[in-house]
Amino acid sequence: MTDFLAAALQLTSTSDPEVNFAAAEEQIELAARRGAELVGLPENFAFMGDDERRLELSSDLAEQCSRFLVTMARRYQVVLLGGGFPVPVGDGRHTVNRAELVGRDGQLLARYDKIHLFDVDLPDGNTYRESATITPGRDLPTVVDVPGLCRVGLSICYDVRFPELYRHLASAGAELLLIPAAFTDFTGKDHWRVLLKARAIENTSYVLAPAQTGLHYGRRQSHGHAMVIDPWGTVLADAGVLQGAAIAPVDNEHIGRIRAQMPSLQHRQSALF
Repeated sequence: MTDFLAAALQLTSTSDPEVNFAAAEEQIELAARRGAELVGLPENFAFMGDDERRLELSSDLAEQCSRFLVTMARRYQVVLLGGGFPVPVGDGRHTVNRAELVGRDGQLLARYDKIHLFDVDLPDGNTYRESATITPGRDLPTVVDVPGLCRVGLSICYDVRFPELYRHLASAGAELLLIPAAFTDFTGKDHWRVLLKARAIENTSYVLAPAQTGLHYGRRQSHGHAMVIDPWGTVLADAGVLQGAAIAPVDNEHIGRIRAQMPSLQHRQSALF
């Protein structure tokens, strides 16, 4: 197969998991009906709410999310990315933020626990301390060969600011970088698009970036603009600010052409760094 349709879904998740699962299934079904073979859900697709409630729900939610991904992948015959959900670490106070990639047959292809945590005081008055309740992943992110599609690399949201992670993925053979996110509205307006384009260009890879959008709870507001970007940095699809999807083809032959025209991965003088 030389090309396939990929869908970056866009949701406005709430603190009610059942509402979120229903909204996610609706968008998965719509994407599958449009021919998408790889579908990505954003970070926090099953729950967007305060930390205390997330910790209370985390044990049941982890099981529900994994089961949901398997069911949806089988039902709609898509490769499905669950872009990030809480999994308890056992101390009663912390979770990891885990992404899982599930094949059409419901088999787990890869999982990744978010490494970089968003501990930031923003000029708009919002403060974020992910490390207060989230334990960073300790394993390097995964590259997996998805049969019939391409080789994909996993990451989550704040990771996009750390280019060395994506160079690791590209060096391991990734052709499509998965970057599910719940990017804040304040940072997103200036940084989201340019960071995604940079990761695509410098690694001559496709980028699939599912996203949260809109107001979730309190003052928590996400930027939206789920995207599919090609290895030249061209934005192929942008979901805007409404719930929906960015859907575009991933063309493996195009990856080869771009990497032949711009062989920067081969030119890197790694011994100097």
